Amino acid sequence: MATDAPPPSKTEPHSPSTEEFVEVQQSAEFGELRRAHRSFAFPLTVGFITWYLLYVLLSNYAGGFMGTKLFGHINVAFVFGIAQFVTTFLIAWWYARYSSANLDPKGEAIKSRMEGGA
Repeated sequence: MATDAPPPSKTEPHSPSTEEFVEVQQSAEFGELRRAHRSFAFPLTVGFITWYLLYVLLSNYAGGFMGTKLFGHINVAFVFGIAQFVTTFLIAWWYARYSSANLDPKGEAIKSRMEGGA
């Protein structure tokens, strides 16, 4: 079975010094990577925590509403509970796609440059 991957390198990667790490951390490129991550992750985190707390508060203080039967033995609380799982998986999937397209290439470029000693 043939693969497109190059053979593994026989040379050890360059180990960056503390000064090199600090220099990269202070670079505009790393700042852009950090901003790209935060601008995606923080709003989603706040949104999901708000959604979760709404579910908890409704479960505690709006029992009549949460107990409303929608069909058969399925009530609003059950639907909201299942929606918690669904949104968790959707956010994880969305983040993986976003990271692959926007964060990973930038991070890989920084890593390659640091390991290459350039």
